[in-house]
Order: sequence, then structure tokens, then C-alpha cells
Amino acid sequence: MPFPTTPPPLARALAERSYDQPTPVQIAVLADEAVDHDLLVSAQTGSGKTVAYGLAIAKTLLDDADRFDRAATPLALIVAPTRELALQVHRELAWLYQHANARVVSCVGGMDPRREQRELAEGAHIVVGTPGRLCDHLRRGRLDVSDVKAVVLDEADEMLDLGFREDMEFILKTTPETRRTLLFSATLPRGIVALAKQFQQKAFRVEVAGDEGGHADIEYRAIRIAASDVDHAVVNVLRFFEAPSALVFCNTRNAVRHLQATLLERGFSVVALSGELTQNERTLALQALRDARARVCVATDVAARGIDLPNLELVIHADIPNDPEVMQHRSGRTGRAGRKGVSVLLVPPARRRRAELLLNLAGIDAVWGTAPQPEEIRHLDQERMLRDPLLKEETTSDDLVLAQALLAQRSPEQIAAALARLYRARLPSPEDILDPGQSSGRSRDDRSRDKSLRSPRNDDRPVEPRSNKRKPSARHEMTEGGVWFRAAIGRRKNAEARWLLPMICRRGGIEKQDVGTIRVLDTTTEFEVSQQVAASFAAKVRRPDKEDNIRIEPLADAARDHAPSERRSHRPRHEAEDFDRSAHRNDYSDGATEQEHYGKRREDSGARSGKAAAFEKKDKHRNKAARAEEPRWAPASHAKKRKPKDKKKNKDKRRG
Repeated sequence: MPFPTTPPPLARALAERSYDQPTPVQIAVLADEAVDHDLLVSAQTGSGKTVAYGLAIAKTLLDDADRFDRAATPLALIVAPTRELALQVHRELAWLYQHANARVVSCVGGMDPRREQRELAEGAHIVVGTPGRLCDHLRRGRLDVSDVKAVVLDEADEMLDLGFREDMEFILKTTPETRRTLLFSATLPRGIVALAKQFQQKAFRVEVAGDEGGHADIEYRAIRIAASDVDHAVVNVLRFFEAPSALVFCNTRNAVRHLQATLLERGFSVVALSGELTQNERTLALQALRDARARVCVATDVAARGIDLPNLELVIHADIPNDPEVMQHRSGRTGRAGRKGVSVLLVPPARRRRAELLLNLAGIDAVWGTAPQPEEIRHLDQERMLRDPLLKEETTSDDLVLAQALLAQRSPEQIAAALARLYRARLPSPEDILDPGQSSGRSRDDRSRDKSLRSPRNDDRPVEPRSNKRKPSARHEMTEGGVWFRAAIGRRKNAEARWLLPMICRRGGIEKQDVGTIRVLDTTTEFEVSQQVAASFAAKVRRPDKEDNIRIEPLADAARDHAPSERRSHRPRHEAEDFDRSAHRNDYSDGATEQEHYGKRREDSGARSGKAAAFEKKDKHRNKAARAEEPRWAPASHAKKRKPKDKKKNKDKRRG
């Protein structure tokens, strides 16, 4: 279906971009009943709203002409909530109106206002900007809106949430009352409806319903992970899909910085996008993604609205969004303009119910599963290598000469193996991730489904009753005897065998089958490593690790370093968890406990008075040996409180 009532210059620009099928929102705003009317449009993100209002205001700005006259005062004002969205709208309208000789000027925060002032003085047909910067130019008299024929508020609900209501009202009050007002919003809350009633006249309402279950072109997946495996899960998801461009969303700036550093260390080409960056840094980050110099962008929700990146096929929610709308806007960065996309939600056990509620409120039917495992990723790497375009390119004479030289000195198997190593060397290594499906965060349906998938028992062995006690260790099959090691982390710091096992394998460069019994104690964890790899494992774990500061050492060395005879003299005083209070429980002459003893002492001291109390106090200070026998952690003695100095009196003395 062709675009209806489109001026020839704009139709030519659409044809050059292969825009031959208008979206539902574009058809709605170009309908006969919508022409020359104010518009109140509700449509989901990624539905082509920018081109929609660009086409909707074309007839108002051009009348019946094919080209604009020389630029003077602006004819249209486009207001967007964020810098990135405003700059993107500027680019979209620039190509859409290029054959109409339109001059489009942007005015956004973070850019040089003097340069914008010069561009406005030279004349503009369309001005695109953020609310704060546009109001600043209006108050300073740099922006003349006396001839404005159309005002567009893009993502009006977002501007309302960001506190731009007063700025929007100021802009609308400053522009002529004869203007057309087009209000575009993903949702229509009360504030937007009230704004429309106040500043629009007989507005034509357009509500384009989203596809059931979110975007039809987006595949939603929810992945169960352990709370400590978020970074590893992001690595494996990126490696599994190998998308040309990917967005990873975090809820805080600190999380963005941490995850960006982690992915850079793993070898990904990654940039960050958050509110703490300058406009120039944010522009450079987005340009790196568009130029394919970077493949991954870690961002806060500042990038969730209006950002359109080419070849963006993957969105990862490293942190669960706060509400369904945010999740829709995040996911809407992919699956745009008919392209397919994947949105992956990482769900720790404690956030399972919240994730299910968000998906239900958003009308999304996500596929639940586990994180991609290294074996799956390596299998996909093999398939991708066999399909690599490099193997299908035409061979040059120089390539043949080098190939013949290699074949003369090496066998085909050796050359192929070297090629495989080179291919794998440029890929980040996948991580071992355990499925927390057996945790308490799982739903009853998941547990019953797993039971139905288990194979039935074919023997008559009695079923052992379950124990409610927490198991202190985990057992893995090991073919031979092992060497015991100790890690300086235990149950008090929430250590569990299911996440200790991948850490042990990563730190020591070994496989799961090389690890035997894992015993999680209160402050430490003891585990067994096969004899065959024990020497290399011990050498590798002695080196400091960038990800964690958990000390790992052979159990014999650990026992020698922390022998009972040396423990008291070498122990820092702040290590209270290794101090045994029970040893001092009955160290008092009356046989009382610590609390009873000191309570009795306080009662006795309160009963004494006069010379007896003064003598006891003097004798206590005299007998230092007796005081040294008291526990070091005992409450301080009831010393006499010093009276606060009279500062005013001292000050008067100094003056005198």
C-alpha cells in the first residue's frame, strides 16, 4: 500500500529509503479525517512515529508548493524529551525533507548554545530540541516562533515523567494559537489528556493498539540465573546470539560502569551510555555503534526511548526494569521496521515473581529457560566458522602462493587446526553457569514439570526420606584420589557449592570433573581437586584474581599458617568471627555467664557507697594484673564521666 497524500519531494525520499509499506500509525495520521486537525496519538515505540508526524505536518508547512522558500523564522517546532531522541529526530527529518530544501536545526542541552544561536539567526524551517534548551532560547529572544504553524510534542508522557510540564506549557503558550498541535505518546495518562484539553482544539484522537504479546517481531526470553551470575550470563547470552549490535540495560550508573569494565576485560567491543556522560561522549558512543566499531552498548534507561540503532538484534535486561512500560521501551529498541529481534530478561530466584508480574502486565508471553552453556556456544561457534564468508571469498594469486608454502611445510590437519585456533582466539570465552532452578524461587508449575520429565524408577530400592537439614557439601564424580584445598569464604558470606564450582574451575583452569567433594563450612570452604591437575591448579590460584579476592590455598598450607598456637598472635582484632566466646563463658568466680556476671557487678556497685566504694575504685586501678585477666571484649568499666567544658566560660577567659 503506498503512502497516501504525500508531497512529491517526500515521496521521493521515501522511495530512496525503500519505504513502500506505511505502518498503521502512519496510515492513521494521513487519513482524510486527520488532515489539518490537531492530533492526539498513542502508539508504541518503534512504530514509525517520527516519519508519521514528519508526513503529517508536510502539507501544513509546504501548502501546495514542492519546495520551501529561503529559510527565515521557523515554521515547525519539534520537542523531544532527551538529547539522543532529539538528535535522531533531526536526522530523520533531514533525509525526509532533503528534496524539499528544508533547513533543520537542532537545539539540545549539552551542545554549544552560541553555535545554535548562529544557526537560528541564519534561518530554519524546522527546529528540533529538548524542552529546557528551547525555553532558554525563547527567553533570551534567540528563537522567534511568531510564524510557527505546527508544534509536535514527541514522547509527551516521558517529558511529563521527567518534570518538563512547565516547559511544555511555556512553549505552547508562546507559539501562535493558530498552530497545529500534534501530541505523540506511548501512553495517555491523565496529565497528557489534561494537557491536550488545555492546548488542543478539537483534536483527532489516534490510538494504534500494539500487537498482542508485545512486538510481533520481538522474541521474549526469560532466563533463570543465580544472583551472582549476572555478569557471566550476559557474556554467554552475547556469545550465544552473536548479534551485530546489542543493548544491555542496567538500572544504575554504577552497574553500567561495572558491566562495561567486565565485558571489556572479556574482549568485547563495548561502549557505555548513561546520564553522567557528556553529550559529546554519548554522541561518540552511539556513532561507534552505528559505524560497527563497537558491538555492545551498556546503558541505563536514558537510552530506552527513541534510540534507533541499525542491526540491533538483541536487548538484554541485566537488571529487571521497574515497570512494564520501561520494559516495553527497552525491548522496543530492537524488532524495528520489520526486523526481527530478541529481548532477554535475566531473572535471579528472588526476583522471579516480580518478573512474572511484569511480563503479565505487559502482555508478554516469554519463553523461560536456562542460560546458554559453554558446550552450546562452542557448537554454534563451529557452525558459524563453517559458514564464515571468508571461506567463500575468491582466492587471489598471493593467497595461493602462501597456501602452497604452508602445505609444503605443514599437513592440512595442522593448518586447519591453526585456523580454528585463530578463529577461537578472537572470541570471548564462555562462562560456566549453574541453573538455580531447584531454588526456592521456582514456581510450583516448574517443579511439577521437572518431575514429569524425570525417568521413572525401574528398581525396587527404597526411597530415602528427605532431610530438612542444610547439606554442607556437594559431591562431584572424580575418577581418582585428590588433593584438598581451602577457600577463604564460607556459609556466613552466603557461599554455596553451585556457584563456587564455576569459580574454582575458572580460577584454576580445570574442568568440573576434576573437582570432587565441596564442603561449605562457616567461614571457609574445603574442596578436593584431582591429583592429576592439583599442581597446576595450586600454581594458578596463587595469582591474584581481578574478579574476586577469595584466597585459595592447599589445605596443608592453610592448616600450617593458621595453627592454634599461632592463631591468637597473628589474628587481627577485627576478625571477631574466629573468636570463641564460649571459652570465656564460665571464667568468673561466681560461675555466672557473661551477662549475669556484669549485671550482678552493676547491681553490687550501685549498692555500695562511701569509703568502701572509693577504696574499691582505688584498688581496681592499682591491681593491673587483675584487670589484664578480664576478657578483651568485655564491656568497659564504669569510669566516671568527664563534665563537658564550659566553652563560653573559657572563651570569656581568653578575651579577658
